[in-house]
Amino acid sequence: MNNYPSTDSLDDSARLILRLTLGILILLHGIAKIMHGIDPIQGMVTGMGLPAFFAYGVYAGEVLGPILLIIGFHARVGAALIAINMVFAILLAHTGELTSLTQTGGWALELQGMFLFTAVALMLMGPGRISINQR
Repeated sequence: MNNYPSTDSLDDSARLILRLTLGILILLHGIAKIMHGIDPIQGMVTGMGLPAFFAYGVYAGEVLGPILLIIGFHARVGAALIAINMVFAILLAHTGELTSLTQTGGWALELQGMFLFTAVALMLMGPGRISINQR
């Protein structure tokens, strides 16, 4: 018999690390929106022909979603909110960079891509057992 943790407990720990990392990093953006407002986002939203109130969705994707992820309460919903938020962020602010590389050869949208695909992965695999309701 070995003294190594079970694969299940390692998987749950890994999911917790992913949830906390994504949740905290996105929540910091949400806190900035709370403190400084969403006027620039409203301008981008209306510039795309959408109603200005759509900009308030950023609070769902950058405050509510991350909090759900961090505490592990309906974390799949939280991850979905973040993923939707990232799709809107890419479409509203970064469309011109979709095929661009940086001077060092990385994708210009690697951070946004990492946030988006981490959210999708968490949405698909769920929060693990180290969460409030494991959904």
